[in-house]
Amino acid sequence: MNIISIIPARMGSSRFPGKPMADILGMPMIGHVYKRVKMSKTLSEVYVATCDKEIYDYIESIGGKAVMTSDCHERCSDRCAEAMLKIEKQENIKVDIMVMVQGDEPLTFPQMIDEAVQPMLNDKTIKITNLVADLATVKEFEDPNEVKVVMDKFSNAIYFSREAIPSRKKGVLDVPMKKQVCVIPFTRDFLLEYNEMEPRPLEIIESVDMMRIIENGMKVKMVPTIYKTKAVDTKDDLDRVCEMMKKDILYESYK
Repeated sequence: MNIISIIPARMGSSRFPGKPMADILGMPMIGHVYKRVKMSKTLSEVYVATCDKEIYDYIESIGGKAVMTSDCHERCSDRCAEAMLKIEKQENIKVDIMVMVQGDEPLTFPQMIDEAVQPMLNDKTIKITNLVADLATVKEFEDPNEVKVVMDKFSNAIYFSREAIPSRKKGVLDVPMKKQVCVIPFTRDFLLEYNEMEPRPLEIIESVDMMRIIENGMKVKMVPTIYKTKAVDTKDDLDRVCEMMKKDILYESYK
């Protein structure tokens, strides 16, 4: 089975311009993501999809593979789909599963990719999975930069939101505080199908792409992970990740 990972990255982040090349202990953030994803034993290959030559040239300089994509994409999945089709054409291969890993997750562990893909290997009816992790504090639970998720008893997502769900405002304070972790495997054909779907109202309101799948009556299988990660959305996040990286068990193996 041909399972690849594509890491979408662009310099034009509205909240943190130039984010992929932000320095973390002497290495650009995108370098950390690439090197750590590359450690996964599940993957055939790893690529960075970008519309910026600075990112492309950096990945090439460290011996990685990069794909130039359009600068018109609004969603990461669109960029990944364009890159996947280019890879298939250039390398004369057929992808079975494409694992999207966000370029602002420099603490990603390779085992997270293995975890996310395994249910799809066990059950061919699963078209997409997301990792899900516990939020440690109420402050994180209420942070709009963290995408929260509630699930049914079969571990399928019921709803995603940047708000704190389920609510603690009705007097029950001990609620499941779960966040989406953006390691997202798609089957090849479902990625293309997903990108053909029109954006849906709740997806737009919540600013969470996965809502499109739920609104169309499909399932997103959530897969628990114990690995502690931190996405970089702001410069404060970057400072926190730099401190976490100093104690990281993988960093010494690839720095």
